[in-house]
Amino acid sequence: MKNVNKHYPSGLSRWLVSLTLGISTTALMAMPLKAAEKIYFYYSPFIESLRISSLELFVDEGIINQDLGFYLKLAKATEKEQQSFRELLSKRIDIDPVVLSRMLNTDEGERLLNFIGQFINVQGGGNGKYPLRGAIVSAAFDEEGLTLLNLFRQFGTNIQLDLRKSLSLHQDLELIVEGTKLFAVEIAKLSAQEIAAKPDTDFAQLQDLRLPGTYGIEQETWNLTDASRDRTFYVDVYRPEKLRPDKTPVVIISHGLSSQPEEFADKAKHLASYGFFVALPQHPGSDAQYAQDFREGYYQDLSSLNSFIDRPLDIHYTLDELERRNSNEFDNQLDLSQVGLYGHSYGGYTALAVAGAAPTPNFEQLERDCALELEEFNTALLLECRALKLERQDYNFRDERIQAVIANNAVNASIFGEQGLSQIQIPVALGAGSYDPATPFVFEQARSFPWLNSSERYLVLEEGETHINLSKLDGGASKLLKMVPQLQLPSPQLISEYGKAMTLAFFEVYIANSADYLPYLQSSYASYLSEGEKFKTYIITGASSENLIQAIEQWKKQHGLSKR
Repeated sequence: MKNVNKHYPSGLSRWLVSLTLGISTTALMAMPLKAAEKIYFYYSPFIESLRISSLELFVDEGIINQDLGFYLKLAKATEKEQQSFRELLSKRIDIDPVVLSRMLNTDEGERLLNFIGQFINVQGGGNGKYPLRGAIVSAAFDEEGLTLLNLFRQFGTNIQLDLRKSLSLHQDLELIVEGTKLFAVEIAKLSAQEIAAKPDTDFAQLQDLRLPGTYGIEQETWNLTDASRDRTFYVDVYRPEKLRPDKTPVVIISHGLSSQPEEFADKAKHLASYGFFVALPQHPGSDAQYAQDFREGYYQDLSSLNSFIDRPLDIHYTLDELERRNSNEFDNQLDLSQVGLYGHSYGGYTALAVAGAAPTPNFEQLERDCALELEEFNTALLLECRALKLERQDYNFRDERIQAVIANNAVNASIFGEQGLSQIQIPVALGAGSYDPATPFVFEQARSFPWLNSSERYLVLEEGETHINLSKLDGGASKLLKMVPQLQLPSPQLISEYGKAMTLAFFEVYIANSADYLPYLQSSYASYLSEGEKFKTYIITGASSENLIQAIEQWKKQHGLSKR
């Protein structure tokens, strides 16, 4: 075997073999092989191969033959790294093979496989997405289970890894990680500048918004039917036992994909304890029940395509129902002229659509972003790009009764774009998490916040926040998190306290019209909440938008991304 080390470009050192033999657990976990004998490493015009049997010998007996030894030597792998690679090859991931098969046949699964197949090819260089899908499913059904080595065994032909594209993949991943860190630091810096520009506030002498309020709470569930859409859904309601003396402020909470109203009960109870009337509608077609039905084989996609339309209309109908009940049940004490709307993830999209982002969707923006290579790393596009299948109409979901919104971990940047988000004229807060893998901060909130034109706009960044409530993870998700080496996360209680305090303050100011809560929306309050904590939260306002834009443009120019 010839020495090809000198043929590779500079910078291919220790991580090369990790990239080529293992590219990543996600990528290489996508291959089938009952007929495969070799893995080919292709860097035009050079090509080298590795026998599958060499990996089997290494896993079964710990023996490194000349075939495998060449690559480990090329990577300058230490004994510890060799052992880690051996464990990676044999590490089993327990997952229901039937559910896995269904997921890989969804629109989202197809897009993901097509992306991975650009790097993991069939011999000769064709996209490997179809044998990848077969490999994953076959390995999951096999007695040995879903391991990296078993994926190699299940591949239906020899495997070819495109090193040139893989190198580009690695560089793009590093760029995204760098951008996420850089913009998190930039938000912290801008927050500090806003603190310095404001008078000091002694928050220790003010009410602690993390603690429950003084109102008792009642809970009930309404079952609604929108005959115009032949759509039935329930609404969980949390209300104070005694309504506020004047008008009672109202907040609606929109849950995310594969979620349900019950997951936001704590937030709703917290608001209700301060005298808010809180309604949490179910969104059939993109909720937990639909996800369960999908797993059981009743649906072919993770969510209904029409959810992009149905979700905002669910908010409209919930408001209509509140108006119907206001005179009969609540003596017209509910203030339905200025309602607050909180949305998480897909619910964040819902909130921004109802707030006035238009057009919804922004088909031109979506077509551009869904075609960009770097945007493939924006996992939010797995959902957003599905909207391209909608009938092309001028959808507009604005409801004037909604007068302030919080969009947390929102799916938003590509489906609305600058054109859409700039139309919002009411107070809006975007919430983001620095560890969010589903709506990545660098692609979604950091990018879209400067597009907002509302005079009252906020960006809240929580360090270590991961998009989901870790205290409610199922066993499978917990196992996946534990596989990430040296991963440290904030406690769910800390993230919950950050969220409760900021949500309450925002709606007290912009829905309950209580100016006494304005100090809590300052950067200094986030700093106060973060005292002594490893994972901090930051707030910036629209005053920092221009500086954030400059930081983004400078970073894009530095990395040749100015046209994106």
